[in-house]
Amino acid sequence: MEGLITSRIIPVRAYNNQKNTPLFPTHTSNRRRLFYRPIRMMSPSTSSNSMPGSIKPLTASSLGRFDNSLPSKEVLDLWQKADAVCFDVDSTVCVDEGIDELAEFCGAGKAVAEWTARAMGGSVPFEEALAARLDLFKPSLSRVQEFLEKRPPRLSPGIHELVQKLKESGKTVYLISGGFRQMINPVASILGVPTENIFANQLLFDTSGEFAGFDVNEPTSRSGGKPAAVELLRKTHGYKTVVMIGDGATDLEARKPGCADLFICYGGVQLREAVSTKADWLVFNFKDLINSLE
Repeated sequence: MEGLITSRIIPVRAYNNQKNTPLFPTHTSNRRRLFYRPIRMMSPSTSSNSMPGSIKPLTASSLGRFDNSLPSKEVLDLWQKADAVCFDVDSTVCVDEGIDELAEFCGAGKAVAEWTARAMGGSVPFEEALAARLDLFKPSLSRVQEFLEKRPPRLSPGIHELVQKLKESGKTVYLISGGFRQMINPVASILGVPTENIFANQLLFDTSGEFAGFDVNEPTSRSGGKPAAVELLRKTHGYKTVVMIGDGATDLEARKPGCADLFICYGGVQLREAVSTKADWLVFNFKDLINSLE
């Protein structure tokens, strides 16, 4: 999820072909505990895969200017010997931006978009931006459940195969997101990623199911959260080589000593040039990553 950086963003068409069945929360007896039941995945024939006429897909000529779309031998070596691979979720694992989709569903899409646009003009701490946007529509538990039922997550093409390939290669997969666990848990279930391998924000609800804020103790609830999460898992498990894959500036931030050794920018949904030009490797198709593991 990336909202608070000023850069040129090029939307890229993406389709979902996953039909697995995830889970989503159906009840909470307090502010922390959630239970799940199955929901369906959206099929590729639905209208949700259509692209507005004002959004133009990336052309072949525009791809030629990126000199990091072919990895160096050093980059390939790091990728192939990685112990752990961390994925951003919004616009990387999934083709949507979770908070924007939820806000639109709750009737506050325009207001949230306008607030985000104003925030992009300055240096706004992530936690402040998150709190302000949530305060605009205060999603209740029932609305979140309805949202997940009517608008299930759409996975990026090839992500399921990539995660399976990584696991077969003995690499541990993590999901590190500024989005919400309520939306990410179903995705993790599809991909076979255990809940303890998720770093994400947690929406809180009171005993009547009304919105009660978000858990400020989560690392990803504040600026610098993704580097902190990567550093924590690295120290905890003793990983020698860690890779971060994502589309945004907060993902790029994780590429520093003591955190991620390699940052792969995924431009298959949205291409943020301020991020992609600084990536170690820019890919537009997860098949490139799969093939490089053969």
